[in-house]
Amino acid sequence: MYEHLLSPLDLGITTLKNRVIMGSMHTNLEEIPGGFERAAVYFAERARGQAALIVTGGIAPNEEGYITPKSAKLSTIEEVAQHKLITEAVHRENGKICMQILHTGRYGYHSGIVAPSALQAPINFFKPRAMTEEDIQRTISDYVQCAVLAQKAGYDGVEIMGSEGYLINQFIVTRTNQRTDNWGGSYKNRIQFPIEIVRKTREATGKNFIIIYRLSMLDLVENGSTWEEVVVLAKEIEKAGATIINTGIGWHEARIPTIATMVPRKAFAWVTKRLKGEVNIPLIAVNRINTPEVAEEVLAEGCADLVSMARPFLADPEIILKTMEGRTDEINSCIACNQACLDHTFQLKISSCLVNPRACHETELQYLPTTHPKQIAVVGAGPAGLAFAHIAALRGHKVTLYEADNQLGGQFNYAKIIPGKSDYGDTIRFYTSMMKKYNVHVILNHRVQARDLLDHNYDEIVLADGIEPRQITIEGHDHPKVVSYTDVLSQKVNIGKRAAIIGAGGIGFDVATFLTHQTPNDDVISEFLKEWGVDREYQDAGGLSKPKPNQPAREVYLLKRSGGKHGSTLGKTTGWIHKAHLTSQHVQMLSDVEYLKIDDEGLHISIKDDYQVLNVDHIIVCAGQLSSRNLYNTLITQGLQPHLIGGAEEAKELDAKTAIHQGCTLAARL
Repeated sequence: MYEHLLSPLDLGITTLKNRVIMGSMHTNLEEIPGGFERAAVYFAERARGQAALIVTGGIAPNEEGYITPKSAKLSTIEEVAQHKLITEAVHRENGKICMQILHTGRYGYHSGIVAPSALQAPINFFKPRAMTEEDIQRTISDYVQCAVLAQKAGYDGVEIMGSEGYLINQFIVTRTNQRTDNWGGSYKNRIQFPIEIVRKTREATGKNFIIIYRLSMLDLVENGSTWEEVVVLAKEIEKAGATIINTGIGWHEARIPTIATMVPRKAFAWVTKRLKGEVNIPLIAVNRINTPEVAEEVLAEGCADLVSMARPFLADPEIILKTMEGRTDEINSCIACNQACLDHTFQLKISSCLVNPRACHETELQYLPTTHPKQIAVVGAGPAGLAFAHIAALRGHKVTLYEADNQLGGQFNYAKIIPGKSDYGDTIRFYTSMMKKYNVHVILNHRVQARDLLDHNYDEIVLADGIEPRQITIEGHDHPKVVSYTDVLSQKVNIGKRAAIIGAGGIGFDVATFLTHQTPNDDVISEFLKEWGVDREYQDAGGLSKPKPNQPAREVYLLKRSGGKHGSTLGKTTGWIHKAHLTSQHVQMLSDVEYLKIDDEGLHISIKDDYQVLNVDHIIVCAGQLSSRNLYNTLITQGLQPHLIGGAEEAKELDAKTAIHQGCTLAARL
């Protein structure tokens, strides 16, 4: 099945084991004390998992290119030694690794940023200084020096970051380059900066050094590159000496999602395929390629020569090894939630992974075989209970898992039916496989009583039986129009054409998405591109077109008591996407709402003393959750000390990141 995925590809420089590259991710490891030692373990584990080639997070070629003050750079011989920790660790596992050279340009979060022109980015507080001729020549030399030092450090190559709106990309397009000298004006002038960097890097490093160039094939911003310009640059970059061209999609300031959960799998592989045949060096396809099946489709359809997976290697460092061994059901798939990776990165935290909290914490969170196997009961088969049961059983404990429902997964069974969140079902698939592999005794359809646990005399009891939806207490709360979000998502009720949602947290947003969604046609990628305004025909520069979202299935109000804008509690890198989508679906988002009563007329509310009646068919309660502590309290009275994890410990808005982390860390120390 995976003949394309696992077949070797001769690049003329080195024969890669397979065609899947671990793409660049900034983890913030290199910025902390002892971080290079931790990064060495992190990368080595992925090399051992058979990644064909690893690309590091972005390393600045000089201080002006910093992401933030004192972030990682490689510009002096003294800095080489710490990078050798990484390359030597990867090479001991017979892996190969390239270092990404990233100059942020006007995207840097510090006062010393530079750019082709003094134009402030809409996503940055700092305004750049326009580079002089001397600055440009020095910066080109800094790129080359960075690559030479990377070679001295033992890297097999470098990736020159020329996309996503960073410095090189800023030179290429008129949106950010308004110079009138030899580095601006005509397209030929504007692309001299990347061409010179690649050409001089090749001259300085020799023919047997991998140079990947990350080419922005689809800017997704106004005044971006035309397709004809993309092709011209690709050919010039090949002539300059690049080994491979990687695909870049979108700028950070673009208002089109490119890697979040709601982006269909392989949604942008068509862009890379469009460049096939224009150059003679291998092309890499990227973005939302998160399973071996999807990767194989991309290669089999001739979209690219290689595929890049970044976050999937956070979720499972052995994704390729498991594929090679026919164990794809055991792959812990990336669900593209961004909650522990990109959200952490932009908050200057160490990155990790919601479904694999050990990622980037390999030296701290270790799942060692137990020397004292215990009999352990776990109550609740949601994310927290499943995570604990998996790791505890992996370590050698004897685990019995109780679940009141007829299936594993808990709240993820609701999440997976939200349009754009079907990937959450893969997490349930993974844990189901792990329960079988490690012989967890699973008991479904059984609501545990204290006596069940007492009679078995377990050594440890872990309560992950989670939450109960919070009820409302206003007049008419028991009216037939009132339903819980669980009734809606389990499709126990047929919601009318007009609905009001009480509660605008993550659950409220999900329910609004579910209610407004029209059943799409079979081509989900085309539907997505049309909704967000991506021109597959590339008729305009940047690849933009007018967004054409589907008409909503229902009229929906999304209400909250608090003031301020909706979506402030959502993920840092995905909240804007969910809000933009609901706006396109004409969801009316009301804040400062006082709920007065519910009756046959509908929901009576007041907003800053403005009395209104929302004439709706249903009122859906998404007002949060409460922890269920009855079983815990009973066990305490019996002299036991059960552990609480997930929603049982603290009810939050479907906080799977905390739940899975708690489950894994508790299992690691018992």
